[in-house]
Formats: sequence, structure tokens, C-alpha cells
Amino acid sequence: MEPHPRLTLAGLLDEPLMEGARVVAGTAATDTPVTWALPFTEVMSRYDDLTATVVYTRPESLAAKPSSLGSLLARGAPAVIVDGPLPSTMTADSFPTGLVVLEMGFPIGFGPLNRLLAERALTQEVHVMRYATHVHQSLAGMLHRGAGMPLLLREVSALSHSPAVALDSHCVPVADHAIPADCAEAVLAAVRTTLLERGDAPDNHHTAVVADLTADGVRWTCTASPILLGKYFEGWVAILRRGERPGEHDLAQHAVVAEQATAIIGSEMLRQRSVEEAEERARGDFVQALVHGGFASDLEMRTRAGYHDIDLDATFAVFITRDDSRAPDSDENPRGSSRLLRLARFAASLLPHRDVRSYVTVLGDVLVVVRTVRSTAPSEVDIEVADYAQAMAEELTARGHDVRSPVAYGAVAVGASQIRDSYREARVALGIASRMHLQGAVAYRDLRSYGVLEQIADTDRSRQLVADVLGPIRLGTELHATLLAYLEQGGNVNAAARVLNMHRNTMLSKLDRISRTIGLDIREPENQFTVWLAVRLELLDNLGVSVAREVNFV
Repeated sequence: MEPHPRLTLAGLLDEPLMEGARVVAGTAATDTPVTWALPFTEVMSRYDDLTATVVYTRPESLAAKPSSLGSLLARGAPAVIVDGPLPSTMTADSFPTGLVVLEMGFPIGFGPLNRLLAERALTQEVHVMRYATHVHQSLAGMLHRGAGMPLLLREVSALSHSPAVALDSHCVPVADHAIPADCAEAVLAAVRTTLLERGDAPDNHHTAVVADLTADGVRWTCTASPILLGKYFEGWVAILRRGERPGEHDLAQHAVVAEQATAIIGSEMLRQRSVEEAEERARGDFVQALVHGGFASDLEMRTRAGYHDIDLDATFAVFITRDDSRAPDSDENPRGSSRLLRLARFAASLLPHRDVRSYVTVLGDVLVVVRTVRSTAPSEVDIEVADYAQAMAEELTARGHDVRSPVAYGAVAVGASQIRDSYREARVALGIASRMHLQGAVAYRDLRSYGVLEQIADTDRSRQLVADVLGPIRLGTELHATLLAYLEQGGNVNAAARVLNMHRNTMLSKLDRISRTIGLDIREPENQFTVWLAVRLELLDNLGVSVAREVNFV
């Protein structure tokens, strides 16, 4: 079953009602569609588009307004039907070039002509609906029987007698069928480029026919229909034809098949995504357990690792960053919670290598990538890990995701049992780098003084020092921010004042207040060192508490 061919201008001339009609101007092209008729007097009082609409006129009306014919052509009218002999003053040269003028041998009246076109239009719609139902039932039956994306695309190709391809919302091909192997890459690239130019704006969500698509010097015609599930744009179903542009009948068939396939293909895409997301969540839970050391036994860890095909004896590196702008879930932003996970997937795809595996998870607003290391020599390992961290920092920023935090990483983990320590170092490095306003890639080992202090931060003597020195100045207060700015600028009053956007005298007044509060003259170098030490110990202790709270929460 195929859609009934649309009525064309040439087909209209073959109708019994049009017996005796002759073409007096223009050429009655066989593929010019005709769907409706309007009287000349009504058309001239409006400015509607007249594509596929023939204009009916009496000879005397035409003779009264011969200059109006140019506007009919400009508005897309395919033909003018003159119901009777042309006025003697008008010849073929009287009409605009490109406008078809039909002269009736005997008057038929507007009513019979209008009724003819209405009946043909209704018949066409019925045939299209029947064919659309046939296509939908065929594809829906295959989906119900469990056919995957390749089989569905094969059926789309069979129904349209042409190659077909499904693309996701980024115009990346998901599956295709019957595209010749010798030009598949070029064709898919051309389709992707063409659809990307259309964008995913709501106004572009309609079936499109692109007839001048070229791949390797060969012309293709692409009929693409958008996959819309609810209010979300999910991709395209495209049907291709090699060579010259197909006729209107073939294009109409392609449009029906593509439009009906979008719901079925979209459903299969959602099903696949649900399976992938379920697997990814399970794998993410496993990665969370790895970075937190949350296994009851080594046997449990290895059993779950086998299920996810993860080699626990490999060498791993842990990279983390924070998305400070992550939007929470809401009615206006229902996909906010998955944004960071999509960002993690993108990060995992950077610097691909056949011997490298990446595993991702999200902990609150922290993105975690656990990546295997293929190098063996220590110097090569350092370079490989640093290169990936730098690439991750640069690419996340380049994608415009507003990831302002640096990408931090710890020492490599030889075997899965060391991933927990590597993650903890990365978390500490991220917290320190964020406090110091560092950007780019930051390694834990580069923060050498913090690494030494971390070993004593979690002690009673350390906490006592912090309480004695910083106790009166609470974290997050204006005095605390002033103190940090002063220390970060190496005790330079003017520089600290510029950072805080305050007057130098105001800065001096606040420093005096801080000195009185903590009982130490902050202007003295020795006291600055003591306060700096307390600030660092406080930061490390808070980071340790934060990581411990994260482990307990998860």
C-alpha cells in the first residue's frame, strides 16, 4: 500500500470536467500540485499564499484587471482557469512568463470545479491516512515484538524503497540501513551537517526535504522528520534517495514513512536510553563504592567488578571537578539533575584510546572520572594523567558549561584498592585549589605544603591551634575574608584593598580590628605565618570532615 498520488496540474487536465480545455500560456508541468480553487475576485481582495491553488475567473473579470496577473504568479498560483473564450484583446504574450493559463472550451462554473478539487483532496487525505496507518502498524508491530533499532531502520528502508538513517538530538547517526558502504561516511556527514544547520528550534520541527545534498560529488535528496517526544526534541528520521530529485509522489511517500517512523524510532531510543541509564546508574553506584571504599569484602568488590567488566588490577587515576552553576530539578528544568552526568559522560570521552576505560559518577555537585592508565613508566604515567586533566579542564570550559572549579587529581592508584586514597587526595586538592582560586588542572602533589599539613590536621593539637588563633573570627564573616585577602596578597595592604574593592584606610582599620580580636599583630611576619598555618589547618580539617560526611551520606 502506498499513498495515493496527489492531483497535479497535468492530472487536472485529464479530468472529464476539463474536456475541451487548452493551455494558452505557460506549460502545464506534470508535477505541479493542485489542491484547491479560489475565485479571481476573492483572491484579489486578499494577500494569502496561493501555492497549489488555481484561480478561477470569468473572461470579463480577467479583461477588467489584466495587470493583476503578475501578483498571482508572485503569490505562487500555479494556474489561472478562464471559464470561457479569452477576450479578443488578450494573447499569450499578455500573461506573465511562468503563469499557466487554461481556457475552457465551454463554461463549467466555479461550483463543479471546486467540488472536483475538494473530492480529490479528500480522497488524497483518506489514502494518506490509510497508508500512514499501514506504516505505523508495521513499525509498531516490530517494536512490540522486540525489534531493535537496526531492524526498525531496515523496515523504514523497505517501506520507502530507499536508504534510511536515525540520528539523535546532536545529529549523530544512531543506526542506518541500505546506505552504500563506499559512500556511507560522506553521506552521513552531509546529512548531519545539513540537519545541524537547521538547529533544534521549535520552528524547525517539521518535515524537511533537502534536494541539493552532495556527498563525494553525488547528489542526494534527504527527507527528514523530527523526533518529538512530548515537548523535547530527540533527533531525526531521514530517508535518502540517490541521484536526481524524486517526483512528488515519492517525496510524499518518504514524508509519510519518516513522520510515522519518528514515534516508533523515538520510543526505541527512549527504551535504549533507559537501559543504558540503568546500567550507568549501577556502574556509577559501583564507582561511588570504589572511591569511598564501601565494600564489605574483597569478594563483593570483585563480584560486582566482574558484572561491570572492570579490571580491578589495572592502574587508575581519579579526576574530579565541581559545577558551581548546576541547576536543580524543577518544573521549568526537569533535566537539571542529569546535566552534570551528561557532562561527566563528555569528560570520559576525551582523549580516547582503545586500551583506556573511563568510569563516571556524580556525587552531589562533584563530577568524578575514574580512568585507567595505559602507561607503565612513572614519567609516562605522570604525563598521561596530566594531559588528560588539562584536556578535561580545557574542554569543559570550551563547551560553555560554566565549570569554574579546577580539575583536581591525586596520585595514581595501582589496583582498585588504592582508588579511595586517590579520590581523597583529589577532593582535598579540589577544595584547596578552589579556596586559592586556582584554575585548570591541579595535582595533589603540587600542593606540597598542604600534603604535609594534612597528616596533622586531624589532631587535637591542630584543632586547638586553630581555635586559639582563629576562634574569634568565624569562617564566612567579613573579617575572615579580609584576613584571607591580606594573607593571600603576602601582607600587601594596597593589593588586599584592591582585591576587596575598599579604601586603604578602611583596610588598615580592619587589620587593626583583626589584630585586637586574635591577640596578635597581623602586620608582623611571624604572626602572619602563624595565622596562615591556622588557616590551612582549618581548611584541611573542614575538607576531611566534608569527605567523611560524604562517605557516610552515600
